[in-house]
Amino acid sequence: MLIQIEQARTNPSIGTVVKIGDALGIAVTTLLDYEQGPKVRIVPADRTVRLWHTEGGSYSRLLAGTEAPGPLEMWDWRLMPGESSDSDPHPVGTVELVHVTAGELTLTVDGTEYRVPAGASASFEANAPHTYGNRGDVPMEMIMAVSVPPVH
Repeated sequence: MLIQIEQARTNPSIGTVVKIGDALGIAVTTLLDYEQGPKVRIVPADRTVRLWHTEGGSYSRLLAGTEAPGPLEMWDWRLMPGESSDSDPHPVGTVELVHVTAGELTLTVDGTEYRVPAGASASFEANAPHTYGNRGDVPMEMIMAVSVPPVH
């Protein structure tokens, strides 16, 4: 099929394009991106995506992402005092990096609690249940990067 597509002897169905993307470990949007030019993508502040928020003022925003070699995401988080966010396990090989810029993060990974104060960073394998929490009296703010292994 790939030879036929390369030689322009056939047009692939969306199902075929999805299978090719899965085999290569990239998203369909990457395969279908016809835009040429420099490999720089600017994400304006008003184009960030808010994943969740609470009435108390907590939130997480996807700041930017890429797929090289697997999905890589950068997030902006705020947790108000007394609030938390649970996360199910991610695929094996997923790694998260957090850098706390204000307050103190209470990070619980697979039942073990870790305190990460402002100015400190942490990394962990995210294939276990984990929770981000704020047990302090001031808002906790952090930047988080998530690296997910490519799909094979």
